Amino acid sequence: MAIYKYQQFLVHSDHAAFDQFYLPGQAPQHSGIYRCMGCGKEVVGEQSRQLPPQNHHQHNQSQGQIQWRLVVYADHAS
Repeated sequence: MAIYKYQQFLVHSDHAAFDQFYLPGQAPQHSGIYRCMGCGKEVVGEQSRQLPPQNHHQHNQSQGQIQWRLVVYADHAS
């Protein structure tokens, strides 16, 4: 789970980007921290660069397929 110390550096958002799922090897639209929805593993993903491939980590059947979801967006425009 993503952890932070200084709340003033984070902003709550209901943006649709947080609802999109990415499969292994897909390139996300936004840079930030991505969480595997099956097992909770987190990685840093960069905009337009592929997320880890299928063999990055393995799931058992109860965890389902690997699906990455944006949990913290890194805003490079600010």
